[in-house]
Order: sequence, then structure tokens, then C-alpha cells
Amino acid sequence: MNSATLASTRLEAQFRFKRTAPPADKFELSVNLQLDPGITILFGPSGAGKSTLLDCLAGLLEPSPARIVLSGAILQNSAAHVFLPPRRRRLAYLFQSPALFPHLTAAQNVAFGLRDLSEEERASRVQDLLAAFRVEHLAHRKPGEISGGEAQRVALARALAPSPGAVLLDEPLKGLDAEIKSAIVDDLRAWNRLRRLPILYVTHQRDEVDALGERVIALDRGTIIAEGSPHAVLDAPRKKRLAHAAGFENHLSAVVQDLRESDGVMRVRLSGSETELEVPLGYADAGNRVHIAIRAGDILLATRRPEGLSARNILEGNLDSLEIHGAMVVCRVDAGAVFRVHVTPGALHSLQLAAGQRVWLVIKTHSCHLVEE
Repeated sequence: MNSATLASTRLEAQFRFKRTAPPADKFELSVNLQLDPGITILFGPSGAGKSTLLDCLAGLLEPSPARIVLSGAILQNSAAHVFLPPRRRRLAYLFQSPALFPHLTAAQNVAFGLRDLSEEERASRVQDLLAAFRVEHLAHRKPGEISGGEAQRVALARALAPSPGAVLLDEPLKGLDAEIKSAIVDDLRAWNRLRRLPILYVTHQRDEVDALGERVIALDRGTIIAEGSPHAVLDAPRKKRLAHAAGFENHLSAVVQDLRESDGVMRVRLSGSETELEVPLGYADAGNRVHIAIRAGDILLATRRPEGLSARNILEGNLDSLEIHGAMVVCRVDAGAVFRVHVTPGALHSLQLAAGQRVWLVIKTHSCHLVEE
């Protein structure tokens, strides 16, 4: 596929949507985005406006002012009074629920939107899509006879059957286990490798972002707050709510004690405590209050005070509690503030960890991320 074709396969949108009633539901969404071929993740906490954004693109809601363009075709231009209804937008839209027709077989579900094709063309496309998503052996089964993961594969094939110009996916794999999610995502990526359509994939699950591993747009309170690679957006989040959504388990409030610009760090004291941390230098002055996010998996735990480490933060504390969650143990340690620390069951046994034990936490300076409230 040449570069000219790739350049034309693009979904562009700039719009504002306001919801004003009832009063408790007041919300404003304001976005300016460009979706190029490939998978773009729309990530953010619940209530950020992710589904509302998709509904605006699909024509289920009418934002204003708005301009939405798909591969040069205007879907909406409020200044020119243009608003195409959903059925004319050439957008595939898949929700959390497969919503398959229960009385139709898998093949009949996929063929449902292909009435304009000849019987031969329709049968060929259905067969190709069922094969692409590895459910061709289920062609003659009805939804009640297949698993949840299989049903979502069929639903995805049905959404893509009419040859859309772009694809909108609203948490389509929610509730499925990690292995099934990964397999479906791999098949979707393979299907799109030749077609090179823009795919906007909504999730607030960090594991799905890591599995897809392409571009991420972070949305919070109706505003795009960051975009780029998953590492750039989610491993160093700038907003507290985004840090929560990205899986940062420790959120601490602190007051800046002093800045050490030559070292690129500053010293902060945790609120209500004498505990101090060295954190990366930020836009703050001594006396300012700051917020810090730290992943539980980025904290090391020791049963003796460690020495000779490059890590600058070594905190003594008390192991308050232990909880085993599958292949992970969640430790709660009081070190002037309560820290959550993840260790493996193997570490639990080898260190002979027990509630009430004195322990030390080891935290690298650059594992401490400054975030805005």
C-alpha cells in the first residue's frame, strides 16, 4: 500500500459536546484528535468521557461545534449544517456486549449487514472473516452454543463485515481472561495489517494497553491530557487520576523541603509524617505541596537494612499485613505513610515475612512520579 493511500485513511475530529441535564450529570467533552492507520488506545478512568467520545464519532450524539472527517469524507460539519446519521458513516462500532442475534447462527450474524452483496460475495466475505477470527468451525452454531470469547470474535467479524473506513471498539474484551484477550487482539492486528484502518480501542485496563502496545491517547474529565507511546503516557503519568488508572498503587501527599538542582532532585516530607523521600526535580519551590505516585512493583522489600545501594530512599517500617492474590502478595507497610508493596510468593517464603515484622523499603528516586492533583 503506497503512502498516498495510507495518508488518506484517517479519521479526524475536532468537537465539543456538553451535557447539562440533569444537574448531577453536567459534563463537557472537548477533543481534537487525528487517528491514523493502526490501533490507537483511548485510555482513562471511569467517567473520563471515553464512550461519549465514541458516540460522538459514530453519530449517536451530536456535538457542536464539530468537524469530523473520515478519509476526506465529511461526517459532520456543524458550520455547514452537515450531519450524517450513523448508518451512513462507514464506522464499525463494537460495544462490551456482543449483542448477537440469538436466533441466527454465527455465519448468519456476520452476514446480516451484507444484504447489498450477491450471495456468492456474501458467503465469501463471511467465510474469510470467520477464518480471520478463528471461528469458522462455529459457523452453524447459535450464540447460546458458544463461549463468551467466541461470541465476541463473531461480533467483531460482524462489525467488520461491511468494510468500514474506521473501527470503534468500546471495551470489547471486558470480562475475558488475559490469554483470550491477547489472542483476539493478535487476530485483530493481523486482520488490519493489510487494510490499515484507523482503530480506536477504548479501555481502562492497563494490561490491554500493554498487549496492544501502539499509540495511546489519555482522556480525563473530557480532555485529552497526554498522547504518545504507552511507555511515555502511562509509565510517567502527569495527572493523579491517570496514575490511578495506569495502576500506580501508592499515592502520597508531601511538602517540598529543598531543591538540589545540580543533582536533579528535591527532598520532600510526607504529610503527617517525619518520613522524607528524594524525588525527581519538579516545578516546585520549598514549602510547596506535591503529590507522588509509586508503583507497588517498583518498591523492594528487605528484612535487614540494606547497604551499598544506588537507590536513594531506604525507609524503615512495620509490615502491617499480607494478602495473597494468586501469583502476587500485597504487603502493606507503615513507614510514616502506608505503602503497598508487591512481592512473589517465593519471596514471601524465603524472607519468612509475617505481619508485625520490621522491614525496610528501597525506592529509586525515578520510581517516584510527581503528578498533578
